Amino acid sequence: MPKRTRTTIWRTLTAAAVATLTAAFLTPATAQSAPRESRPVYSYADAVRESVWVDTGLDEDGDGRSDRVAADIVRPAEPARQGRKVPVIMDASPYYSCCGRGNESQLKTYDAQGHVVQMPLFYDNYFVPRGYAFVGVDLAGTNRSDGCVDVGGRSDILSAKAVIDWLNGRARAYSSRTGGTPVKAGWTNGRTGMIGKSWDGTIAGGVAATGVRGLKTIVPISAISSWYDYYFAQGAPLYDGGPDELAGYVESADARAHCAAVQRRLADGSPRSGDWTPLWTERNYVADAAEVRASVFLVHGMQDLNVRTKHFGQWWDALARNGVERKIWLSQTGHVDPFDYRRGAWVDTLHRWFDHELLGYDNGIDREPTADVERHPDQWVTSAAWPPHGTRTAVLRPAPGGGAGVGTLGLHRAAGTETFTDDPALSETDWAAHLTTPTPEKAGFLTEPLTHDLRLAGSAEVTVTAIPTTTSAHLSAVLVDVGADTVRDYADSAEGIATLPWRNCWGESTAGDSACFKETRAKTAAVDYTVVSRGWADLGHHASAAEGVPLTPGRSYTMTLHLAATDHVVPQGHRLALIVAGTDKDLIDPPSTRPTLTVDLSRTAAKVPLVGGAAAFDRATSGGAVAAVPTVLEGVRAPRAVRHVPAA
Repeated sequence: MPKRTRTTIWRTLTAAAVATLTAAFLTPATAQSAPRESRPVYSYADAVRESVWVDTGLDEDGDGRSDRVAADIVRPAEPARQGRKVPVIMDASPYYSCCGRGNESQLKTYDAQGHVVQMPLFYDNYFVPRGYAFVGVDLAGTNRSDGCVDVGGRSDILSAKAVIDWLNGRARAYSSRTGGTPVKAGWTNGRTGMIGKSWDGTIAGGVAATGVRGLKTIVPISAISSWYDYYFAQGAPLYDGGPDELAGYVESADARAHCAAVQRRLADGSPRSGDWTPLWTERNYVADAAEVRASVFLVHGMQDLNVRTKHFGQWWDALARNGVERKIWLSQTGHVDPFDYRRGAWVDTLHRWFDHELLGYDNGIDREPTADVERHPDQWVTSAAWPPHGTRTAVLRPAPGGGAGVGTLGLHRAAGTETFTDDPALSETDWAAHLTTPTPEKAGFLTEPLTHDLRLAGSAEVTVTAIPTTTSAHLSAVLVDVGADTVRDYADSAEGIATLPWRNCWGESTAGDSACFKETRAKTAAVDYTVVSRGWADLGHHASAAEGVPLTPGRSYTMTLHLAATDHVVPQGHRLALIVAGTDKDLIDPPSTRPTLTVDLSRTAAKVPLVGGAAAFDRATSGGAVAAVPTVLEGVRAPRAVRHVPAA
């Protein structure tokens, strides 16, 4: 399929088209010039609140009836009375009744007639007065919807897509879950933007990958791009459960009674072997990036250890290859919504993004820098492109050092070996804490202190050639910035923020739905090192992702580990380090044996995306700077074992 270049859909509009579009959204008194910002001119208190059940055309729960999904709608009353149609902001979620949304875990609430009273988050409070409708969709098998949860599969995606089809006159909806009268969406022009964090954002990406007409933009926050990569890293299990357990976590009581067969299919299709199966192919949205017609405003925490940053990296790169209009924010947080770490700037930017993409306002956001990156807590920089112009891959090679397990990292190939023994009781924080001293569970390689800053931006990979002593082995590769800094404490339970007792307000409130949310601030930690990027793999999958095989002890194997995407500056005076080890405690599960691995350094290398490439690395490491490094380095606490729930 040919690539599509979509720098903006609005610059090519004729003057007559702009005049028509402007008139559609402005009263005659204000239609003198094209608008640049939607204003809160409509009553939130008087907004229309209604619910419809959209026919998905599926029968996942096997009851002989087509499944219907519930869509709760809040929309301004005035435009429909004046004969004007409004665009839609939509969040399709499995969490509206089981788990809640946002930092305060808000649930949908309803009045006696079944109309939504509280819609979680600020989107309806803020955007409905500005001329948007907000639609909160219960994914199939959750809350008030029929069907079964299939964790990112056909039912998940098509249940949300059906709502967009209905908004654009291509699907049927009814006034009740069973029976009822047909309902048409005559109040909307069909232009829809999807938004959501974690599973919600994942659905936005999956729906966009269908190429559905009417979906103009998506804003996925900390979203999954391939469900295999949520549960496995190149064959290494990231969690001790699978999608069948996750379905049971979010499904409604009705679904629980009727969806055992779906859960069995989920369990059977996702063996804990780490093999790639057809179930994972169905849930790999990256493969369908060529179908995406919507623009994408992507947001992710670079220390997200729930939905790990490989997800945004591979999705971003696939969208770039297909000419999709993109924007990105990268924070120092873990699995956190930008509303809770950069609230004012986030609301303003999101407002302008939706105004541009859904209302067609030429407000300049498409001409601003592509990327916002949090360099230090609450300190942000921008890049015209991401990765920045001039970013090139540098091949960095490990070499033996003065002692076993503590080597050097440079541009030149070296002979020699390093040996480590997998210790499942230790994690990346244990390895990094002892980078400068020999320990039996890891091999570490450090540059000399840098004489110039060195910026990594994008996705790295590490190729390891190793000989195991047992029939199974897992590998970890970690890039570390060694040097004192203050960072967001992403390993804390709130993953880089602290919630404060007072509130601020974003939009209009009613008695049942407040627009006021608890404020937050950055929670920081002083550290001696920062983990920059990570990657894991099962060495038994060295030849194929589809099927792992037992290893032959004493035989040499080569495998390339794909590290998570990042954007990080290693400052002058710090060191860049590479760690190669086995099980990363609480981030991957251990293998069935406890191997010792001998790494062939001449056939091991890291390909790292650096601004300036190998020349920048050579310049930063050629100055002969000397700096003392503590024997034991302090970092954030060890990663926590978290339940495999994308919104946790």
